[in-house]
Amino acid sequence: MQNTQHRTVGQSLFHESAHLHVTGRATYTDDIPERQGTLHAAMGLSAKAHAKIKSMDLSAVKAAPGVIAVITLDDVPGDKYLGPFLHDEPVFADGETLYVGQPMFAVAATSHDLARRAAKLAKVEYEDLPAILTAQQGAEEKAYVLPPVHIARGDVEAKLASAPHRHDGDFYVGGQEQFYLEGQIAYALPGEDMDMHVYCSTQHPSEMQFMVAHALGQPVHGIKVECRRMGGGFGGKETQSWYFATVAAILARRTGKPVKLRADRDDDMMITGKRHDFRALFDVGYDDDGRILGVKFQYQLRCGFSADLSGPVGDRQIFHSDNAYYLDTFDILSIRAKTNTQSNTAFRGFGGPQGIIAIEYVIDDIARKLGKDPLEVRKANFYGKTERNVTPYQMTVEDNVIHELVGQLEESSEYQKRRAEIDAFNATSPVLKKGLSLVPVKFGISFTATQFNQAGALLHIYTDGSVLINHGGTEMGQGLNTKVAQVVAEELGVDFNRVRVSATDTSKVPNTSATAASTGTDLNGKAAQDAAVKIKTVLAEFAATKYGCAADEVKFRDNHVVCGDKASVPFDEFVRVAYTGRVPLWSSGFYRTPKIHYDFATLTGRPFFYFVYGAACSEVIVDTLTGENRMVRADILYDAGSSINPAIDIGQIEGGFIQGAGWLTTEELWWNKDGKLMTHAPSTYKIPAVSDCPPVLNVKLFENSNAEESIYRSKALGEPPLPLGMAVFLAIRDAIASLGEGRVAPPLNAPATAESILNTIEIVQAEARAKQLEKVTV
Repeated sequence: MQNTQHRTVGQSLFHESAHLHVTGRATYTDDIPERQGTLHAAMGLSAKAHAKIKSMDLSAVKAAPGVIAVITLDDVPGDKYLGPFLHDEPVFADGETLYVGQPMFAVAATSHDLARRAAKLAKVEYEDLPAILTAQQGAEEKAYVLPPVHIARGDVEAKLASAPHRHDGDFYVGGQEQFYLEGQIAYALPGEDMDMHVYCSTQHPSEMQFMVAHALGQPVHGIKVECRRMGGGFGGKETQSWYFATVAAILARRTGKPVKLRADRDDDMMITGKRHDFRALFDVGYDDDGRILGVKFQYQLRCGFSADLSGPVGDRQIFHSDNAYYLDTFDILSIRAKTNTQSNTAFRGFGGPQGIIAIEYVIDDIARKLGKDPLEVRKANFYGKTERNVTPYQMTVEDNVIHELVGQLEESSEYQKRRAEIDAFNATSPVLKKGLSLVPVKFGISFTATQFNQAGALLHIYTDGSVLINHGGTEMGQGLNTKVAQVVAEELGVDFNRVRVSATDTSKVPNTSATAASTGTDLNGKAAQDAAVKIKTVLAEFAATKYGCAADEVKFRDNHVVCGDKASVPFDEFVRVAYTGRVPLWSSGFYRTPKIHYDFATLTGRPFFYFVYGAACSEVIVDTLTGENRMVRADILYDAGSSINPAIDIGQIEGGFIQGAGWLTTEELWWNKDGKLMTHAPSTYKIPAVSDCPPVLNVKLFENSNAEESIYRSKALGEPPLPLGMAVFLAIRDAIASLGEGRVAPPLNAPATAESILNTIEIVQAEARAKQLEKVTV
């Protein structure tokens, strides 16, 4: 829904850096002019998933051309173990390797090439130790990075036993590499009196500031972390930028020289964690209409060698196991398995997509077993408005619009007509099969850790009438700075081009939260608005005194300050007068999200401020001889509330949808039997390309306004569009199901690569033949 009552907010304004992006003049961390004497760093990586380091000879590394310094764990001056929640990750390997690709040492040399070449010269002798490589193995061996979490309501066993229909099963959903266009990079500049200035491509400058301070063993106030923009983050730069920021800073402290650490793409993918892949086991009971009476889930998440963010990711998977459906009786067990692989971390959706696909897979299964249209079963299980409206974690759903939204998309996408056309096509097409799926999404917005739901801002007005705003969020291409600038321009009644957003800087706004959990605009927009309102209040009081009107008559609009019928003064002229009158022209702003609370002991509360709703309808065609598939059309309807910038929002929806489709169709992560990630480059890891986008992609914003008092009643855009991509995966499953006359539930795992599709087709065809033979025999 577009804001029409405002001058700047609600308008489809261009991205504030668009002109820089398209001309190649946008400055990313690697584009910052290097100081004289800058050194370049590279890291030496382990070759074993789990092994004792018997010896590590670095003499050839130290003697290599251009090498100035080499450091290991012993050279870390402060804390040798770090981590976002648990300090369970060594800066470098500590006597043993915990995964293939773990940093063991770092080199600083006079060039990037010389540093990388030197890092390859280490001679390491290993003694193999037992390795756990899969979530299933970790669950079986009770190897955990964090204790399992269990949540239940009602007598599940009784409901399952008495249900008219019941079946169980399991499926696997792979992980996903963030594959940001700009890789991990940090540039550390040592200053006077132990100061350290670190430019870092990170979603969480404050956490990098603290990590660097801990590693250097000094107070936080001497560390400054700055980020103007990132070339993508997607969660991969929320915590795991710390490897690069701390190593660059340690080498800078050691050498007294600026140090840049820019990871090669292969090294980046080998070192850093991905979206958590998982195995789900389920047992579900339901009635003749497909309504779920009771369900059990066991999630086995591959977390990697350390905790990182696996706790909150696993929690959010639990929180989204209901998606848009009421679960009366349930039992959910989440196992956070420890494995000798990269430590998995945040990825757009942060566990939410994993929870949503689990229940959607089960819903799809139910429909196949009953011979019903999956959309019919979905509707039967929707949350109600005034009843059947309490989540598994005891939060009442107060803003439910899923019925209206899905109904509107069903009509606009011509779902029923196309359903009939596809059934007719499949009946006469022996090789090519079409599939159709309409999937809803309900996504909770807020950090589940309540303390992170806060933000600050610093606003300056200069005497020429220009405005500078700094806030704690980071710009990674999603348009956060554009929206914050729109908010400030709206509040001050000035043109958008008068407002500039400066680089995120820990010395300006301290103790910031990560730009994550889809909260960037909600939090930082509100903080910026608070700063603007404070300045306006002071200026209005000054104007009232100066021009002889009441303070509440003073309005800021159309680049003027209007004092009732007494005066209308151009904004820049008024600001100069206010400065002469010694009125402060700057203010800080602060915001904390109201209403939210959560008890981790009882697993109940209100972890989310509100919900975002959306739905996607996807049509695909599958070649049953090759497994090749194409998405031919997608229709999306998304609840953005009162959109601050419809153009940016639609772009985010499109990007999130395609990224979600990529996760579940082409982006396969594969480790060999020794625990080495083999898909660690663009040549082997396949993100969606332009050719993977459907020729018909219809995206519309649902007419709605946020029921909660968010920033201008808008709703979040970052993560909720991604799980809409599972409509593509389920459409592929629908196409395969046609080979069994729709009554066979294809055991399709994700990603649905051509190989996976062909394997599933063979199973479905065999089961269909068996059922046909059974009929003939009878």
